Amino acid sequence: MTSTTTRRAVTGVAFVGAAALFAGCAATASPQPTEAEAGPVTIQVAIDAGLAPEAREAFDKRAEQFTDKYPDITIEAQEYTWTGTTFAAELAGGTIPDVFPIPFTDGRGLIANGQIADISDLVAELPYADAFNPNIAQAGQADDGGMWAVPIAAYGQGLHYNRSLFEAAGLDPDAPPTTWDEVREAAKKIADATGEAGYAQMTQSNTGGWILTTLANAFGGRTENGDATAPTIDSDPAVKEVLQYLHDLRWEDDSMGANFLYDWGTINQDFAAGHIGMYVSGGGNYGNLITQNALNPDDYGVTVLPLEGSDPGVLGGGTLVAVNPKASEAEQAAAVKWIDFYYMAKLADETEARATAELSASLDQPVGAPELPVFDKALYDQRNEWIAEYVNVPIEQFAPYMDNIFSQPLIAEPRVATQEVYALLDTVVQSVLTDENADIDALLADAQTQAAAIYQKAQG
Repeated sequence: MTSTTTRRAVTGVAFVGAAALFAGCAATASPQPTEAEAGPVTIQVAIDAGLAPEAREAFDKRAEQFTDKYPDITIEAQEYTWTGTTFAAELAGGTIPDVFPIPFTDGRGLIANGQIADISDLVAELPYADAFNPNIAQAGQADDGGMWAVPIAAYGQGLHYNRSLFEAAGLDPDAPPTTWDEVREAAKKIADATGEAGYAQMTQSNTGGWILTTLANAFGGRTENGDATAPTIDSDPAVKEVLQYLHDLRWEDDSMGANFLYDWGTINQDFAAGHIGMYVSGGGNYGNLITQNALNPDDYGVTVLPLEGSDPGVLGGGTLVAVNPKASEAEQAAAVKWIDFYYMAKLADETEARATAELSASLDQPVGAPELPVFDKALYDQRNEWIAEYVNVPIEQFAPYMDNIFSQPLIAEPRVATQEVYALLDTVVQSVLTDENADIDALLADAQTQAAAIYQKAQG
């Protein structure tokens, strides 16, 4: 991890929000400084590692506008990527920046444990504080409704696919699979025709459990019961069905290539490099693939997940921005100004939305990539009208996703010890993909026992 002290502030591309708030809202009308805010202050702001030069330049220019507005705030841009397996140690060790992203799954737990700053009073004074979708806002709220972490992006999982590999396999990239049987058939054709992985699966750094849960939802199942009091890993038949499906892709079809230790970063890299035909991840992944992985836009396609079974749905989630609990009052106030200016103004205010889009387009950064709105579709459509002249992404290639995602039932991620359970499910998926004779029933029974103990501990 490296850091650079600058008068500029930059932050991660992968966590940029994609929804308008409401027309005519002056998002930059932040509260007046208090005594705690007076005088110069320095804060550290997270920036994704490995940004392309153009992406870094785009954010540097945007950040210069921030420091022009707030000349008493100095920013230390710090490379930072949230990883479930290292976050707790980094937080305890004091290496987390003052402003940093976290997934929805961690918000409530961090709030309960006092591991992020209580910025709720500052956030409450922002003009759009009451405009969030309540189902989204709750991920960053304490029990009393105070917002300790601000939601900046939401997603519904999608099936990302490589259009060039589809064409090489004789498949129509404008008609992607709509059932899991069709996914399997397409994966086999891609692998046979190109030698690349027809379908790949994340399996480590908690992503194995994340995508296993995603697929279980899409197959009509759940990994915890309805009141979140117990896991259902070995009792819901969809979980076993998904593992058997992956086993067959791997061992019967030989459609999954040779890498069975992907995490979010490495699977993005191989997909962008043309080594993966299809994989499942958040639907708003395009920006990261372009700015950090040099994806050829012509290769990209995305569609919704096939939904099957008696009660299917698409797993939804998102990203919150939080503030380090060690930050002083002045640093917290500066951090909320940054959150307001950088993440939210371009969504809430027409002038800011246009200016940000114009800057990004001038530096060949993606503008207009569809994502699931933090607020509602009407407001999302409003922002898209504001920035329409600057859109530079292949919108038609997102059509299979955007034409259908708003009609798919969204399912929240499991609520209890989410990342811990994801971590133990990593090993289950790895075992199935690396051992042809893996006993799926035994793996699930063992995972259930461990998860039940985690639930019991979490619930006191």
